[in-house]
Amino acid sequence: MKSTTKLVNLALLIAVMLVLNFTNLGLITIPFSPLKVTTLHIPVIIGACLLGPRYGGILGFFFGLLSFITHSFVAPVVTSFVFTPLYSLGDYHGNFWSLVICFVPRILIGVFAGLLFQALTKRDKNTALSAGAAGVVGSLTNTVLVLGGIALFFGQQYATVKSGALLAIIMSTVVVNGIPEAIFAGLLTAVIVRPLLKLYARR
Repeated sequence: MKSTTKLVNLALLIAVMLVLNFTNLGLITIPFSPLKVTTLHIPVIIGACLLGPRYGGILGFFFGLLSFITHSFVAPVVTSFVFTPLYSLGDYHGNFWSLVICFVPRILIGVFAGLLFQALTKRDKNTALSAGAAGVVGSLTNTVLVLGGIALFFGQQYATVKSGALLAIIMSTVVVNGIPEAIFAGLLTAVIVRPLLKLYARR
């Protein structure tokens, strides 16, 4: 794929992320269940599969930037201090590590998903399976690194704000959000990436 085409697709995926971030499509609630599935990481993973890990990392950076803007200015919540140093809640303040949590896991979504997709497609031409695996790994990268960063740098404060034991909060987040998000990302990425690759091949 030519560099110009990659840049055009990068811009389109960023536009999709903007729409998802500033509409209800960014967080899908599953009817009759406590499940809430984040979709913002899916364009990052799709872009990583189509354009490679470098562009995936760029898309991940924009994911982190949108998260930073949302938690700092648009729609801060009680736990926003773990994502931005510009927000505080009582005695709890964001700091440098807030930026690490906000950006690093999101950048690595695209890097890891892109590298895995490239490695799998070299060994097996089943692009749908490779894309699905990249979707699962990319989503879990976000979940594990964000929750790990919160536990490492803001564990006590986060548990106090959430009114519970830190381990119980993390495990419930993994079950209620992390696993469904990984499954959803894997399925959606597998469905979308394969026909797009065929389309680009025809061009």
